[in-house]
Order: sequence, then structure tokens, then C-alpha cells
Amino acid sequence: MEKKRYEEVAYVLDFLPQGKGGFGKNFIAEPMVQIIGEEFFTLLEATVKPNVEINLHERLYIGKEKRDKIDHILGRITYEKLTPTAKSELPSVVEEIVRTHEKRFIQFFNTAQPITPRMHAFELLPGIGKKYMWQIVNEREKKPFESFADLHSRTGVPDPLRAVVKRIIEELTTNQKYRIFTRQF
Repeated sequence: MEKKRYEEVAYVLDFLPQGKGGFGKNFIAEPMVQIIGEEFFTLLEATVKPNVEINLHERLYIGKEKRDKIDHILGRITYEKLTPTAKSELPSVVEEIVRTHEKRFIQFFNTAQPITPRMHAFELLPGIGKKYMWQIVNEREKKPFESFADLHSRTGVPDPLRAVVKRIIEELTTNQKYRIFTRQF
């Protein structure tokens, strides 16, 4: 049986120095953050250790070992539970993650397969239909893609980075039958 994998690193979407208002179990009176995981794009809430400085978009270690800024992970949250600030920061943070890990997303373009006999995984990306799907498949057979720029120049796909970012946002904000980059909540 495969061991369950957790996020090791996350980016700050919002810092709530006074905690979170509300009633019952929604009330948290200690400083906390809303974060997004770097590997699975998991949306999480976590409490912050006392007297630490936290900045939006900051990359934090949240793994099981010694954490320097995060006290404990409160749990996963849905997009609807994000603060307005976190929602507004989400697209730029997702883009930052995709840019930083370009090789990982280019690997998707080099290895993705059809999902059904009539639909390829590429067609789940906004702006990519059958025409671009075939151009990607044909070009990667000649030589694997090396970057988003290489993919764009060889296939004509307008903005592959933006297509990946938009798909991740769609997976986080709406109920999707197929998920390429995120985990089901």
C-alpha cells in the first residue's frame, strides 16, 4: 500500500494575526495563515508560532519535521473558506509555483495521455482543443519539450503557463470530474 504523501512546503495566501472570527469550532483566537501547498495545491489553514513575521507569498516549510514558523496544521479547507485576501492572492501564487517548477509541468506536456478514447488530458487545459492537442503530441514525439517557451514556439499554443495556471484555479474553485494537478478535497 502506498504511503500517504503530505505537503512539505506551502505559500502564504493570507496572514490573520488576530486569528479567525466566527462561532463554535470556526473561531480561532491565535495567529494563523491560509496557505497553498507547493506539490498538490492543497488549501490549508495553520497556526503560527508566537512572535514570527509572516509575509504574503512567503514560502514556508510545513512538513512533519521541525517547522520554524508554523505551529500546527489545522486542516484542509475549500476555496469557499478562503478569506477575500487569500482568494485574490491565489492566482499569482499559483503562477509563482508553476513558474518555479516549470520542469514538472513541462513533464506533464511530455507524458500526458488520453483520459478517454475521445478526450486527451491536454484538452482539459483552457484554450487547448483538438488542433493544439495534436500539435503537442506530434512535436513531443520528435523531441521532448524543454520549457514553456519551447512548447509555445514549436506548437503555437498561445500561453502554456497561463493555461496550466487557469486549469489549477478551475480545479481549486469548481467541482471537476477530472483533476490533473490537484487532489480531490
